[in-house]
Amino acid sequence: QVQLVESGGGLVQAGGSLRLSCVASGRTFRRLVMGWFRQAPGKERDLVAAINWSRGIISYADSVKGRFTISRDNATNTVYLQMNTLKLEDAAVYYCAADGAFDGGSSYYPEYWGQGTQVTVSS
Repeated sequence: QVQLVESGGGLVQAGGSLRLSCVASGRTFRRLVMGWFRQAPGKERDLVAAINWSRGIISYADSVKGRFTISRDNATNTVYLQMNTLKLEDAAVYYCAADGAFDGGSSYYPEYWGQGTQVTVSS
């Protein structure tokens, strides 16, 4: 069992930055695939970024490439999502995810989810 606790969401102006954090507990962190998804109202939950540290694989959705960076700190069991140059369309609830099946590309089916953190982008 893995527990995930997100933090760092909030209100930011378009063009600004936020950093989301997710602390994992309950399993050997460094072996876990970790990722971030987001879900806007009325839309599906989509993969934003994922990282398989043991295989050295990182994947991003096309819409965030060059603006978002996923990283992890194995010493603190934390995965981060640095979000720069935020756009109105980035507003959503962001969910941390762990373990499950990740193909190294755009397909990731997590086994565990965090509770979500709201990101609001204002014009």
